[in-house]
Amino acid sequence: MFQIELIEKCKLNDRKAQLTLYRQYCDGMFCVAMRFLKNTEDAEDVLQESFIRAFQKIHQYRAEVSFGAWLKRIVVNRCIDFLKVKHEYYLSLDEGYMQLADENDWEIEEGISVEEVKQAIESLPEKYKYVVMLYLIEGYDHKEISEILKISETASRTQLMRGKNKLRESLKIRRNGTRS
Repeated sequence: MFQIELIEKCKLNDRKAQLTLYRQYCDGMFCVAMRFLKNTEDAEDVLQESFIRAFQKIHQYRAEVSFGAWLKRIVVNRCIDFLKVKHEYYLSLDEGYMQLADENDWEIEEGISVEEVKQAIESLPEKYKYVVMLYLIEGYDHKEISEILKISETASRTQLMRGKNKLRESLKIRRNGTRS
């Protein structure tokens, strides 16, 4: 069955079509939730809520983006909402002191593993971690990040720049054992 047909059946509340769509996307969306929540039970709960929300709102899906991208945005938003409820969210920055980030400069020292980068991202302050994760790992642009996190695009760029600098510093410390 084609994706479009499947989605149309879901719009008609066809449970079999919903289950098929769920099975197609549940593993990938679980990985997205785990990157944010780091806890299997929380990720499963948020994933379940995300699919319920998606099926409730599926009539709003207009195929302007892929269904997976539309669903991923719901999952990311639900994760952030979950973290906000747990008071694990970032504080807004005063935009009067903001600088623009150079988004193309993501070079790190040779020999640093992907796992080390992921661990360093996890150690970032919340206000930087989400922007770095959404930009670097999830592939969102600043307009999308500003909508998801309800911050300005300028704040997104600044938090990305500061997060990137803290990430570099953290990786340098991990590599050398001391600050340089």
